[in-house]
Amino acid sequence: MKSLYISVSLIALLTYSFSPSLHAQETQSNTENSSSDDFHTDQSIIVTAPFFDEFNILAGTSVLSGDDLTRETRPQIGDILTKLPGVSATSFTPGASRPILRGLQGPRILVLNDGLGTIDVSTTSPDHGVSVDPLLLDRIEVLRGPAVLLFGGGAIGGAVNALDKRIPRSVPDEDYHLDILTGFATAANEFSYSASLDIPITSNFVIHTDGSYNNSDNLSIGGDLLTPELQAQQIATAADAVSAGETEEAAEILEFSETNGIIPNTQSETYNLGGGFNWFGNGITFGASIGYLNSDYGVPNNPNVSEEEEEGGEEEEEGEGVTIALDQVKIDLRSEITLSGAFEKIRIRAAYADFQQTEFEAPGEPGTVFDNEGVETRIELVQSENNGWRGASGIQYSYRDFSAIGAEAFVPPNQTNQFGIFTLQEISSNNIDIEGALRLDFVDSEAQSIGIDRSFTSFSAALGLGYNVDDSMKFGLNLTRAERAPSPEELFSNGPHLATATFEIGDPNFDTETSYGGELYLRVEKPTWQISLTGYVNLIDDFIIELPTGGTEDGLPEFQFIQNDADFVGFEFQGAADIANAGNFKISIDGVADYVNASLNGGGAVPRIPPLRILGGLEANSDNINVRAEIEWFADQERNAAFESETEGFTFINLSASWKPFSRETGVTLIASANNIFDVVGRRAASFTKDFAPLAGRDFRVSAKFSF
Repeated sequence: MKSLYISVSLIALLTYSFSPSLHAQETQSNTENSSSDDFHTDQSIIVTAPFFDEFNILAGTSVLSGDDLTRETRPQIGDILTKLPGVSATSFTPGASRPILRGLQGPRILVLNDGLGTIDVSTTSPDHGVSVDPLLLDRIEVLRGPAVLLFGGGAIGGAVNALDKRIPRSVPDEDYHLDILTGFATAANEFSYSASLDIPITSNFVIHTDGSYNNSDNLSIGGDLLTPELQAQQIATAADAVSAGETEEAAEILEFSETNGIIPNTQSETYNLGGGFNWFGNGITFGASIGYLNSDYGVPNNPNVSEEEEEGGEEEEEGEGVTIALDQVKIDLRSEITLSGAFEKIRIRAAYADFQQTEFEAPGEPGTVFDNEGVETRIELVQSENNGWRGASGIQYSYRDFSAIGAEAFVPPNQTNQFGIFTLQEISSNNIDIEGALRLDFVDSEAQSIGIDRSFTSFSAALGLGYNVDDSMKFGLNLTRAERAPSPEELFSNGPHLATATFEIGDPNFDTETSYGGELYLRVEKPTWQISLTGYVNLIDDFIIELPTGGTEDGLPEFQFIQNDADFVGFEFQGAADIANAGNFKISIDGVADYVNASLNGGGAVPRIPPLRILGGLEANSDNINVRAEIEWFADQERNAAFESETEGFTFINLSASWKPFSRETGVTLIASANNIFDVVGRRAASFTKDFAPLAGRDFRVSAKFSF
C-alpha cells in the first residue's frame, strides 16, 4: 500500500501546483467521439491514446470499436483482435489469451488499460488471464511505430491499448446515459451481459457505474481434440500401461485420446463491478474509479503432464481438472490540466491494483497462489503546436510486488521498480513529416529469498520519416532501437511449470535485449478504395528464449532460458474498395494478409510463430443494415523449433449481419454472426495448447446493444 500512497500524494501535489485559476480554457475531450470503427469505414484513424488526438506517422495502427468490437467480443482480449493485420493470440484457453503482434508475445507486447499496464500476472504464464474486461470496453487500439516507446522500451512488438468508460470523458447532454450489451454464443453456450450508466450531477460533474457478467460451458470444436500425432502417442502410452498391468489407467488414456467435439474443462465465469466519477473544472479535470474483477475458468487437460506430476501422486477424479480463480481490485486516477503558452496540457494517470490468482488442482483444493500488488503512474507534458511542431514528454513509474506459493511456484517472490523518462517530437513541413522518440528506463528486479538483485539501464530511440505525395497518399520509413530489461520470470525461474509441461530455469546474469527495427509503409486513402502495406525487419540482439536442455527434472523436460540473436522479417497488408451499388446498399470488398519469418542465429526457427494468413471480406452496407461474408485462410506452419510440432493449415468461413431497426440515431443495434460455418478444426500455431485445444467449432452468436 505504500506505493499507492506515494502515487496519490504525487498526483494531489501536482494538481494543486497547477491551480485552475491560472487557466480560463475548459478542457474538452475531442477524440472520444470518433466513430472510426475499422479500416474500411473511409474515415481516418483517430488514436485516443495519450499525447495526440491524431498520429500522422504511425504505420499499421488498427482500431476496433463500435459494431465491429461488439461482433468480435470474446471473453479475452487476445481472441478479439486476431482479424487485424499482424495480430494473433496465445489462445491457451477461452479464459486466458494474450495478443501476439508480429510474432512477438509475452513481455515484448504491452497490454494497456487507458495507457497504463494491467497490473496482473498474465505475462508470467500463458495460462494466466488478462485483467481487461472486453464487455466494458469502448474501443481497442493496436499501436506500432516510434510513438510506442512512450509506453515502454520493452514494447518491441507494439502495444494494445484498451479503453473503457469507467472514468467518464465527458458530461452527458441528457439526464442520464445508459449502455446495455447482451449476447449469446452457441459454441460454449455462452451468455454475456453488461451495462454502464453515466449520470450528470451538475453541469461539470458526472458519476459512472457499470457491471458485466459472462458465463460459458466447455468449448465445442469441429472434430478430434488431439492431433493425430498426439493421439498416436497416447495410444502407445496406453499400451505401455496395459503391459504394466495398469488397465484402468490405460482405459482412461484411451478414452481421453478419443475425445471429439469438445474441449473438457474450458468453462468460465466472470463478473466485474465498478464505478467512477469525473469533475470538469475551469481548465482542469479530475476523475477516479474503483473496480472489482472476478474470473473463474478451466485449463485444458494437458496429456503431456501425468496425473502423478499434476496431482502429486494422487489419483485425479473423472471430469476434474485444473481451474483458476483470479480476483483484482483496481483503483484508477486521471487528471488533465490545461495550460497556455508553450505547453498545451498536463496529463496525469495512476493506477493501483491488488491481484490474486489461485490455481485449484481439484475442487476446493487450492494449489499455487499468485499475488501481485502494483502501482503505475504517468505524467505527460504536451506541447502546444508551433509551426507544425508538436510533442509530448514525461515520466513513468511502476512498482510490482510479486509472490507465488505452492507446487507451481517456479518463480521466487520478487519486486520490480521501473522508472522511465520519455519524449516524442513531431514536425510537419510541406509534404514531409518527421517523428522522433527517446526513452530512458531504469529497472531494478530483486528476489530477496535467493539473494539476487539486478539493475538495468536501457535506452530506446526511434525516428520516423513520412512523405505525403498528396492528401490521399503517404509512404514512409520508421527506424527503432528498443531495449528491454529481462523479466523476473526470465531471470529467476527455477521450478516445474505444469501449464507448459516444462521445468523452467532462468538466468540471473542476462543482459538487456536490444531490437533494431525498420519498417517501410505505404498508405493510400482514396474516396472509393484504400490500402495499407507495411514491410518490417526486427533484428534482436540477446533475444531471450526458452530451449530444451535434453534433461528432465521432476518428470518434466528441462527448459533453460538463454540469450541468442534472432531475426524477424514480415509484412502486413490491409485494403478495401467499393465495387458496386445495389439500391440502398454499397457493396465493398476488403482484405488482410500478414506473415512473419522468425529465425535464431545459427539456424532454427523461433517457436510459436503464426503462419501466413489471408482474410477476405465482402460487405453490403445501407443506412441501417450491414451484411458481411468473409473467408480466413491459414497456411501450414512447417517452420518450427525442433521441440514443437507442425501445424496444419485451415480455413474459416464466417457470416455476420447487423441491423439498426429504427435508425442510426436511436442507439439500438442487433447483431448476428455465424463463425466457422463448416465446423473446421483449427489450431493456432502460436499457442502452447494447439495440439490438445483447437479453436472453437461452429459458433452462432447473437447480441443486442442499446444506448439511451
